[in-house]
Amino acid sequence: MSAAPGSTQRPLAVRRRVEQVMGMPVSLALRGRHADDEPAREAWDAAVALLRDVDRVFSTYRPDSWVSRLGRGEVGVGDCPSEVADVLALAERARRESGGAFDVRRAGGDGALDPSGVVKGWAVSRAAAPLIALGDTDVCLSAGGDLVCHTGAPGSPGWRIGIEDPHDLSRVVAVVPVRNGAVATSGAARRGSHISHGRTGVVPTAVSSVTVVAPDLTWADVDATAAYAMDGEALTWLRTRPGRRGLVVWADGRTDVVEGPLRRAVRRPVRGR
Repeated sequence: MSAAPGSTQRPLAVRRRVEQVMGMPVSLALRGRHADDEPAREAWDAAVALLRDVDRVFSTYRPDSWVSRLGRGEVGVGDCPSEVADVLALAERARRESGGAFDVRRAGGDGALDPSGVVKGWAVSRAAAPLIALGDTDVCLSAGGDLVCHTGAPGSPGWRIGIEDPHDLSRVVAVVPVRNGAVATSGAARRGSHISHGRTGVVPTAVSSVTVVAPDLTWADVDATAAYAMDGEALTWLRTRPGRRGLVVWADGRTDVVEGPLRRAVRRPVRGR
């Protein structure tokens, strides 16, 4: 997904920054009063520092992280920083509400602990806080294509988020206007078949991608992942989730919109198929 500044008679200049953190590109777009000043630089530094701290605690690729040590049984949850218990509580709620489709322990095999599906959205939501606090400034913080959007600049048109076509990554299959909220997409187009059903271990085949728009990136990301893992039941389940909007792209090229309480928020172009 990508953010476009939208259009007004007097478009605000957009300033961008990017950093490699938590094994992925994290990018920032700012426009408005604090688009390119010292408070903006300080807020960006604070956001990056927070994400680096999260990586030190939660990375499954670092053998010395608290989560790696917890997974090996070397420490208990009570020994870890309090954020670990918070994330595991969110993960358990997600497991229950998805009927086991979302689970931070792998189905079958060794049942290894991997809370990454919760951590990314949760961490980026927290990292966005110092940026949103700038005031009179629009913020779009993207981590691996999942975004937190905030509109604070007077007269701002908000953000327009393009959703990639999973069958052709050079195309945009839909555009989502977002003023304040989050957008997350799950699928196999960029990272291959890395998501499976948490309870059965089955890899989705009927669905190509699921995009969720929600007030908070933690739950946008969790719900996109859970719905994608549900494969053919993605649309049915996602329509039961309160306050969610989004788009399901099926393996055969069909698309279905999840409109929720905000109708016509997702506009689908005519597909050339």
